[in-house]
Amino acid sequence: MIRKKKSSTSPNRFKNWFFRHKIFSTMMILVLLIVLGFIVKTTFTNWWDYRYQQGLEAFYTPPSPLPSSKPGDIIRSEVMSNVTVPGGGTAYRILYVTQLPNGTPAVSSGVVYVPTAPAPAGGRNVVAWAHGTLGFGNDCTPSRNPAGPLNDTDNWLGSMMQRGWVVAATDYTGIGTSGTPFYLIGTSEAHDVINSVRAARNMPVTNAGSTYVVWGHSQGGHSALFTAQLAKSYAPELKLVGAAAAAPAAELNALFNQQYNQAVAWGIGPDAVVSWPQMYPSLPIDSVLSSAAQGSYERLAYGCVMQELGTIELRDTLGQQFFSTNPITDVSWYAAAQEQTPQPSLAGVPIFVVQGLSDTVVLPNTTALLVQNACSSGTNISTNWFGNISHTQIAMTAGPIVTNWLADRFSGAPAVSNCSQPLPVSPATQPTSP
Repeated sequence: MIRKKKSSTSPNRFKNWFFRHKIFSTMMILVLLIVLGFIVKTTFTNWWDYRYQQGLEAFYTPPSPLPSSKPGDIIRSEVMSNVTVPGGGTAYRILYVTQLPNGTPAVSSGVVYVPTAPAPAGGRNVVAWAHGTLGFGNDCTPSRNPAGPLNDTDNWLGSMMQRGWVVAATDYTGIGTSGTPFYLIGTSEAHDVINSVRAARNMPVTNAGSTYVVWGHSQGGHSALFTAQLAKSYAPELKLVGAAAAAPAAELNALFNQQYNQAVAWGIGPDAVVSWPQMYPSLPIDSVLSSAAQGSYERLAYGCVMQELGTIELRDTLGQQFFSTNPITDVSWYAAAQEQTPQPSLAGVPIFVVQGLSDTVVLPNTTALLVQNACSSGTNISTNWFGNISHTQIAMTAGPIVTNWLADRFSGAPAVSNCSQPLPVSPATQPTSP
């Protein structure tokens, strides 16, 4: 009897083949569904954000001509009903008059937080909050952010509300409103900060007094130090009693000298390249930018830093630099950066600086250089250094300590410098002019 050879396409083999292909097909369908879901979600989010921002345009578009050119005058204000203020309070979106560096009237937006607690007889103390680098896009503007304006305020805003302080938080000129922003331009930032205090005082609901402090992070630290430098001459009717800065972008030449060829340059470089030519029209741009940056810096500046992190990481992985050469080796860039470096020795108030030692954005050695220079000039400055704390964490982590320091300034307690303590890192070397 002759047995027939079994066919290679046996039922078991067919079942295995079908099972494998069924798994593959199912996986492909799941991948496609995930991709489709991501596209749908992104499209809906973008549409919703667009509609949300369109709904705010009437508020953020100032009348022409302006009803007033007096710094601090309120153009519009409204309650932000979608914002729950920690510690008990109400958030007001405001549009107010400020000034460009040359004194020309301008418009800025912002948020004023008013505590629920009754105001004291002499009026409430005011904290001027200056935010860090977020990007120029409407979505990332604190007062226009669909998620709310509470960026970096976790861990301290509630305590300030409970203490009965008013908090005035500027968006800065040109961020959320028309016009080009003045990023890391100290005079413009100080005007916006001080005029936010004036604006808060012009709102009867705040019962705000004339005594204030300034507190800022990163770019906002730069703003806070320039506010301390200019407050007395710019707003003699107000009384600034202290300035606190978290990881301040202060020693700009030393910072640029170390960061120009690092990934972080993609995050802060576009904002500077868009803004600085307004103050320095002859500043060379194309000669210091890489070819990749020349075609993308405006789009990056008018986006949001947090949304561009993936792009920044990809460019870094591909070895792409924002600057093709160190910009401060150009005499114009060096001079501009030096002019936009705050001078704590000119501050008429105590200064408190907090810095994380794990910061890879504002490098600790540049803050050490700031402190060294301030101490050498006899500035009343104290510093608190935090170990394993990054740039994005420092304002929130140090917030309670800063709040206590500010409370002492409001109470009139003497500020004690800790310049006698050794620095935890060696100060950066100050580059010399080319």
